[in-house]
Amino acid sequence: MKKRFSLKLTAPQLIMIAFLSLIIIGSLLLWLPVSSADGNSVSYTDALFTSATSVCVTGLVTLPTATAWSVFGKAVILILIQVGGLGVITIMAELMILLHRKIGIADRMLIQDSFNLNTMSGIVKFTKKVVLGTLVVEAIGALLYMTVFVPEFGVKGIWISVFNSVSAFCNAGIDIISENSLCDYALNPAINIVTCMLIVIGGIGYIVWWDIVRVIKKRTKQKIKLWSSLTLHSKIALFTTAVLIISGALCFYIFEYKNPETMNGLPVGDKILLSLFQSVTTRTAGFATIPQQNLTVPSSILSLLLMFVGGSPVGTAGGIKTVTFAVLAASAVSVIKNKNDVNMFGRRISNSAVRKASAVAVVSFMIAFISSVLLSCVTSAHALDIFYETVSATATVGLSRNLTASLNTVGKLIITFTMYLGRVGPISLAFAISGKTKNENIVKNPFEEISVG
Repeated sequence: MKKRFSLKLTAPQLIMIAFLSLIIIGSLLLWLPVSSADGNSVSYTDALFTSATSVCVTGLVTLPTATAWSVFGKAVILILIQVGGLGVITIMAELMILLHRKIGIADRMLIQDSFNLNTMSGIVKFTKKVVLGTLVVEAIGALLYMTVFVPEFGVKGIWISVFNSVSAFCNAGIDIISENSLCDYALNPAINIVTCMLIVIGGIGYIVWWDIVRVIKKRTKQKIKLWSSLTLHSKIALFTTAVLIISGALCFYIFEYKNPETMNGLPVGDKILLSLFQSVTTRTAGFATIPQQNLTVPSSILSLLLMFVGGSPVGTAGGIKTVTFAVLAASAVSVIKNKNDVNMFGRRISNSAVRKASAVAVVSFMIAFISSVLLSCVTSAHALDIFYETVSATATVGLSRNLTASLNTVGKLIITFTMYLGRVGPISLAFAISGKTKNENIVKNPFEEISVG
């Protein structure tokens, strides 16, 4: 009797294939003449790059989104951003729910992996809340944008507002207003505040959303302390996000205060607004109110760090994530203090969480490093511009020092692949390559001490 061949894929492998499939489908749609503003097909490399940057919610573009694409092309980009931000698996699960299809154990495991959750308990309900919450926040963001864009652009302002809201919430950083991102609105408080709010809300993570809602509901029934009632995950995500945004804004204010190409000569209020936006947008949003190539070297280096860290887990942001960064910092402190355990907010962090945080940081760094080396081989750009490009692609940020559009075909393919690896996540990538997880052998290898540091 012949054995039937069956290809069994792990959840991380399915997620990678799902994202890759969406990128290819999107590239073929954008390659059509109807997607181009002038009716002529763009090069497939540019179509592939645009599809990848949309699905990976990055924001790096080789062609100006506002002028290169038709209404159809922009609609395709918007759909790719929305699906990419929520996650292909989330959209598939929601369709199954709407069609009253049963979601089995395998499907639940896939959803769990796509959100990087620790449990399958309540996974279907969680997915519903994610989609509904996303649409509500994006709708509110669009309405707030309309107060500025409708008076300026008329009916077209509605379309611009919807596009910008989805792009900001999904931390994509792609806009259809102009070729210089949001630089024309650098000193507009409404646009700055709404964009920052959408970026932070989308990047803080869905787990934190529902934990805050839970605590508020509990507060209405009984007198409790809001902060102490939050889970450890929420505390770490909120605290680290606040520290990075505030300290980042303060540093940008100092570094750019006398820079004639960015803030010199502006009132203090405008300088604070620009500094705050730069600190927030580096959380993997990709919008810019300051041309990144005009930043001082200290500001650019700081931006690299903030981009690499990114947003929080189980959200629309990229990077190694705030919680990962916080766990690594706490682990370093515990080693310096010669403590065996890693503690945060009166709780002990598990060794598995510390190991995972280390793995995420190392794999992400290697992706950015290898991408930088490869890109330096095919372009003569300044090293800082190359690092900015590759870290931005790895962390799915979308900020660039004006290098993306000048890349040759090989350079575009390198950044495309880097964005893809950054979006699927370093751990998913490692699991997908290694295949099924194997249990450790009962008999372990001999132990021997080594010197570290």
